[in-house]
Amino acid sequence: MSPLVFVKLFAIFAVVAIGWAVARSGRLGGGDPSRVIAGAAFYIFVPALLFRTSARTDFARLDVRIVLAFFVPTIVVLLLVYVTLRFARDAAAVPAAPSVRAITASFGNAVQIGIPLAAALYDEAGLALHVTLVSLHALILLTILTALVELDLARAKRRSAAGGGHLLGTLATTARNTVIHPVVLPVLAGLAWNVSGLPLPGFADEILATLGQAVVPVCLVLIGVSLAHYGVRGSLRGAALLSLVKLVVQPLAVLLFARLVLGLDGVPLAIVVMMAAVPVGSNALIFAQRYETLAAETSTAIVVSTLAFVATAPLWLAVLHAIG
Repeated sequence: MSPLVFVKLFAIFAVVAIGWAVARSGRLGGGDPSRVIAGAAFYIFVPALLFRTSARTDFARLDVRIVLAFFVPTIVVLLLVYVTLRFARDAAAVPAAPSVRAITASFGNAVQIGIPLAAALYDEAGLALHVTLVSLHALILLTILTALVELDLARAKRRSAAGGGHLLGTLATTARNTVIHPVVLPVLAGLAWNVSGLPLPGFADEILATLGQAVVPVCLVLIGVSLAHYGVRGSLRGAALLSLVKLVVQPLAVLLFARLVLGLDGVPLAIVVMMAAVPVGSNALIFAQRYETLAAETSTAIVVSTLAFVATAPLWLAVLHAIG
């Protein structure tokens, strides 16, 4: 692994540690300060980033094979985790849990770790391919997971209210809550602006860029604050299993699909596999905080997977080297 990637990893742990130390010192006040930070991220910073990304992405230049090679197996892994947990014995007790665990097992740290990794190993050509995937990463995965969790919540609400519910009413509630949502709505608005062909006004673009730049540090601080508030007791086993899926199962699925089905090789193959191999991203914790479900397990999984990435990344690079 390159020195640049090690520096990025060190910086990530340092910012998380700062958040943890400040929260433990009591400087953030009583109660649960992580919810306030998560609310700011979810309702201010992330929507700005998603709107600007979807409004500025040049979809006509996207490499379809690269997009399919990463997202098809990633979505399959996401859905397998979701379906497995959705039909578990205790799934009804915590309706949002399957979706929260599905995002933890599939949503990677494609920016803080993925970008320097691609730049260090594959130069500008590889970085361009990686950025293509990054431009769609949150747009696709968060939209799918939002629809799934809202469907489960709507179904649970109707059952608790009337001992059952009509399918049409459940779907209507799901559709409304999915569209009028701080993740999906800015994506749809950005796509509409993109289709219009109008450039973003300079002042608006600057405001959105400034807000979007806060996503990374705010999310890293949030991880530390969450660890200080919730601790890791009782969360390590679940976090380790989700980290295993993220660091091993997902990149393996991407490798097999990209190589055997789409015939990718060389730098394109390496980019999609290493994109899948990065550790759990901080957006998973924002998602967990939004639905007040498994925040402790999610924050622990981010730390565990990031630590384990130091060992798994060289293994995946060796595999890619071995197959040419």
